[in-house]
Amino acid sequence: MIIYKVFSKNYELKKGELMGMLIERRKDLRGITQVQSGMRWANVTFGRMIKDKKSMFIVPSELKLRSDTRWLVDKGIFTKEELFGISKLMDQGIKA
Repeated sequence: MIIYKVFSKNYELKKGELMGMLIERRKDLRGITQVQSGMRWANVTFGRMIKDKKSMFIVPSELKLRSDTRWLVDKGIFTKEELFGISKLMDQGIKA
């Protein structure tokens, strides 16, 4: 499983602003790289939230599931607000 943290570039503050998180369920990326797969999904999921889709970027990493975190994979898409609500879980081992 691959987890993608999705950000948009804030040129004024010179940093990335978290938009959300995506969890790639399939192991086979169908002939494309992690970054290509993640960017395609991020554009579809979060692209409507920003004016300039080129300002969007992702940070992919492997996701290690535990029995108490399997529900994350079932949902697969998290907004920034949802992530703040589950930040306690992220501190317990889901960091990317």
